[in-house]
Amino acid sequence: MPWNQQGGGNGGPWGGGGGGNNDGSPWGKKPSGGGNGGGTPPPDIEEMLRKSQDRLKKVMPGGFGGGKGIILGLIVAGVLWGITGFYRVQPGEEGVQLLFGEFNGRTTPGLNYWFPSPIGDVQIVDAENIRRVQIGYSGQSGRGREVPGESLILTGDQNIVDMDVDVLWRVSNAADYLFNVRDPETTVKIMAESSLREVIGQTSLDNALTDGRAEVQAKTRQVLQETLDQYQTGIEITNVQLQKADPPQPVIDAFNEVQRARQDKERLQNEAEAYRNSVVPTARGEAQKMIQGAAAYKEKVTAEAEGEAQKFLSIYDTYKGSKEITRERIFLETMSDIYGNSNKTIIDTKNGGSGVVPYLPLNQLQKQGGQ
Repeated sequence: MPWNQQGGGNGGPWGGGGGGNNDGSPWGKKPSGGGNGGGTPPPDIEEMLRKSQDRLKKVMPGGFGGGKGIILGLIVAGVLWGITGFYRVQPGEEGVQLLFGEFNGRTTPGLNYWFPSPIGDVQIVDAENIRRVQIGYSGQSGRGREVPGESLILTGDQNIVDMDVDVLWRVSNAADYLFNVRDPETTVKIMAESSLREVIGQTSLDNALTDGRAEVQAKTRQVLQETLDQYQTGIEITNVQLQKADPPQPVIDAFNEVQRARQDKERLQNEAEAYRNSVVPTARGEAQKMIQGAAAYKEKVTAEAEGEAQKFLSIYDTYKGSKEITRERIFLETMSDIYGNSNKTIIDTKNGGSGVVPYLPLNQLQKQGGQ
């Protein structure tokens, strides 16, 4: 043969040297070694296949060569494959059915069935559990580790406030949650921090630290929910809890001084208001009393003047009818009024009264002068 090497031998076209030790094998000599003069022989593939066929024949007497065995095997395999399509959704969970990897529908809690893999697939989502995202700290608020990059926020009046916030959320739409959000917790955290900074940026420092805390929580939740709905994340924000709102640590002492001064101011204002509330009603009552007294005096004086005027007109009418008599009556009434209110002693000089010695009661005059 043209491919035989020089020196003869039956090495074949791949050579391998002369002699009969290679048994005509194109791979050369058999591996040498101890035991039985030739080492451990390689496994016999034909023997292994034959044993496997014998085992299958025991299970399926007709063997693979018969059509009944093939059909029976396919039926058993199909039944087992179909059984894998049953799945259970626990209370508080929601199932999302996929058909060839595409969303097909959602299922409620209970026993359900869907096409087995690889045709269909079902993903279970916990839709009832409330999850929490922390902003500004990690661990327990007040004891955990502060994260200044998240907690320090600029207010609307160009001040800085240190805030720790908890955002509570849950899944509202399992399909959107699975397919529209890659990392839900990180997404909620980033959007919540952005919403909080937007709200605080429109709020003054005093309002954020005192009376406006509830308003900050409500506005942050509203802005965050609107943003999540805009991106169809399938996430519902249940609550935003403001755990801490303080000035930055370097200026907290000065801020406390300002707060104490503000409290003193409010206290003094309250005291002044209380004094005002006690004095003003009293003054109003006195003023009303004086007004009523003046009105009564006016009515009294007016009535007396009208009475005197009527009396004068009546006397004048009488005087015009009998002047002498009226004049004498008026004189007598006038003298009666004058002498009726004074102490007097009458001495009759015609009947021996000339011997009366005038007596001046000095002690009585002094008493009258003291009165």
